[in-house]
Amino acid sequence: MLVSGSGTILESMMRSGVPVDLVGSDRPCRALDVAAASGLPTLLVDRALFGGFTSAFDREGYTTALRDALVKLEIGLVAMAGFGTVTSATLYDTFAGRVLNTHPSLLPAFKGWHAVRDALAAGASESGCTVHVATPELDDGPILASSRVDILPSDDEESLHERIKTVERELYPRVVIAALAALGRGEDLTTLHVD
Repeated sequence: MLVSGSGTILESMMRSGVPVDLVGSDRPCRALDVAAASGLPTLLVDRALFGGFTSAFDREGYTTALRDALVKLEIGLVAMAGFGTVTSATLYDTFAGRVLNTHPSLLPAFKGWHAVRDALAAGASESGCTVHVATPELDDGPILASSRVDILPSDDEESLHERIKTVERELYPRVVIAALAALGRGEDLTTLHVD
């Protein structure tokens, strides 16, 4: 798993019995602490060493370092969970069709970092989360599963996002388990659909 934050999705993966071979991050974060405390191997490829969050960020250099570490560790499926660095095509070329992402909207609606805020601003009546095969295009790629969440009149960004996360913590582990089983059967994940 690739993470950048609090590790709540990681915790849901572990509770659901998802076999997690590695937890990697682009910055020090609670998720790495959660992984280490659970005895999971961790990997920090700190983007601070590649220009951090400045215009000098070396995206290709960072992606190559991350990709090389994942290849060396023989990772078969990459599941991003709030991973905060947009990588170059190098990652997706190496792990073609084997990088998953979860996004807090019903894709293709409301792509990008502010999906929950954008759904509220648009006056949408529903949102949710989508698990998809990630591609070099941000929040694009074949959709494997989605789950809807009604937007309530009382919702603000925080309350809606928390309700989406509740659904996401159930959906994403289920999709990862199905994806691992499909890969074990030699199937192409881009055609997988999880109900």
